[in-house]
Amino acid sequence: MQATYEVADILRKQWAEIEAYKQINSWQLRTLSAIKICRTSALGGHKDACIECGTLNISYNSCRNRNCPKCQGKEREKWIEKRREELLPVKYFHVVFTLPDTLNQLAMYKAKEVYDALFKSAWDTLSVFAKDQKHLGAKTGMISILHTWGQQLTLHPHLHCIVPDGGLTKANKWKQVRCEGKFLFPVKAMSKVFRAKYVSILRSKIQNLDKHMMEDLFKKEWVVYAKRPFGTPEMVLEYLGRYTHKIAISNHRIKSIDDKIITIAYKDYRHENQKKELDLEHLEFVRRFSMHILPKGLVRIRHYGILSSTSKPKTIPIIKEQVKPEEKLPQYFEPRIMEPYNPLMCPHCKTETRVTIEIMPRRGPPTVIKRNQNSMIV
Repeated sequence: MQATYEVADILRKQWAEIEAYKQINSWQLRTLSAIKICRTSALGGHKDACIECGTLNISYNSCRNRNCPKCQGKEREKWIEKRREELLPVKYFHVVFTLPDTLNQLAMYKAKEVYDALFKSAWDTLSVFAKDQKHLGAKTGMISILHTWGQQLTLHPHLHCIVPDGGLTKANKWKQVRCEGKFLFPVKAMSKVFRAKYVSILRSKIQNLDKHMMEDLFKKEWVVYAKRPFGTPEMVLEYLGRYTHKIAISNHRIKSIDDKIITIAYKDYRHENQKKELDLEHLEFVRRFSMHILPKGLVRIRHYGILSSTSKPKTIPIIKEQVKPEEKLPQYFEPRIMEPYNPLMCPHCKTETRVTIEIMPRRGPPTVIKRNQNSMIV
């Protein structure tokens, strides 16, 4: 169902003020500009006709930006289809690594260093426990997905990790974790190792870090959250379908827009997931949304270990040969079937008889925006 309001509505409404807003850097402004004109005549499009029922449709091109609420569906389906053949016939665990809010200000102007350190420290932590004979004694793998937002669009950097319940020994033998399916590794121990590794890696990436901030990092309890394992490998695909190409806010969460205020829906996780609404001034909404536009070139979905792009062509066939899928595993939710988009399907008569009869060219190139890309958002 199409959303009533869109992020693009706010951008078009306030664009003059957004362009003059100094707390948004040039890369963020370029991204917002793309979202603003997504699926409008500014990007061109095509006119389609159904040769069966005669229905005409005009479709405008998308901006294809990874931060756009309207451009993630097709990309998600493509990505999931590639992962389908890579699924192992084993259980998978869901582990979440969260950075303390002490690092939020640093993440605003050193995002690449802060988030790269998060990826590396999470994998290093898992590797240490996996290699330990007390826990596994093998090399495991990980699919990690970076999210930076909370429900109210505040900065909340955390890493969702999908980890198989075992690994390959040096002799290329599959070995399962010794946990009887309840947890991956001890969470409290992982939290301490994660904190130590993250601080060490961050120091190597950023020189002259604030002394008081570094002291505060060791005063806080860091959070590593391990959820129960997925019931079947197919449920991993279901989960990835929800989270891999998710952005800070979907258009459906926008409840109303007036001349000054935008109202968004959110879940209050501190009060039993109660559904609530939040009012924000237009520029404040844009500022919060912009905090989650990642730096150019930063990869937000990464694969490690036996699931890395260099290893999986060899490791996946070896594991599938040794591990046979169980006939029935407990299910914690029903997998959702996601139908791929079919450009030939007529939305009216539901037959594959749609053809393109006219191509509408896009307008000229966008105006060059010059602004400091490293300006801090406060």
